Amino acid sequence: MIQPTAVFDLDGTIVDTAPDLVAGLNVALALANLEPVNTHDLRSLVGGGVRVMLTRGLALRGHSVGEERFAELSKAFLAHYELHIADHSTIYPDVAEVLDELSGNGFRVCVCTNKPERLAKLLLSTLQFDNRFEAICGADTFTARKPDPIHLLGTIARAGGDPAKAVMIGDSITDLNAARNASVPCILMDWGYTDIPASELGADTVLSRFSEVPAAIERHLKR
Repeated sequence: MIQPTAVFDLDGTIVDTAPDLVAGLNVALALANLEPVNTHDLRSLVGGGVRVMLTRGLALRGHSVGEERFAELSKAFLAHYELHIADHSTIYPDVAEVLDELSGNGFRVCVCTNKPERLAKLLLSTLQFDNRFEAICGADTFTARKPDPIHLLGTIARAGGDPAKAVMIGDSITDLNAARNASVPCILMDWGYTDIPASELGADTVLSRFSEVPAAIERHLKR
C-alpha cells in the first residue's frame, strides 16, 4: 500500500524565518548604502530564493546593481544569515503536533523549499526539527526549483512517495503553482510571506490554523 505524502514549504509555512531573513538582507542593503527593510516588507520579497529576495529588496529601494556587485551583496547576505539562521526564527504553533500526527498516521512528511538545501537543513537542525522529515529538498537539490514541477515531484520521490497520494502545504503563489504544475492538491496557510493574500490565490484550501491541516489533507486525498 502506498503511503500518502505531505509536502511542506519552509519559510512562512512551518517556520517564521522573517526576523533572521530581514537581518541578513539588511546587511546586504547596508553595503549598498540603502535603507533597511522590515518584516512587513518581507512579505513581498520571499518566495523565489535568495537571488529573487535580494533583487526585490534592492528594487524596493529603487536600486539595482551589476552582476559582480550583486554577487558580493549576495555573499554578504548568505554569510550573515548562515551565522544567525535561527537567532529569532521560530516554529509556528501546532506544527510539531501536526507533523507527529501525520507521521503517526503513516504519512511521509517532507520539505520542498526555495531556500538552498544546505541552509534549509541547517535551519531545521538548529531548531532540532530536521529528524521529522523523510526528505528536505531546496532550490539547488534538483535541476529546477518551485514553481517548476521537477522540484515538487523530485521531493515526493526522494521521500518515497507517489504524486497521486500527495498534498502540498505552503503559503504563496509559488507553492500553489508548483502544486498545479505537478497536478498535486494545494493547501495554503494564510499567515505566510506573500503580497497577495492566500485567500485570493485560488488554492484548493486556505487555512488559518495549522491544527486543521490533517483533516484538510484527508479531504483532498479522498477526492
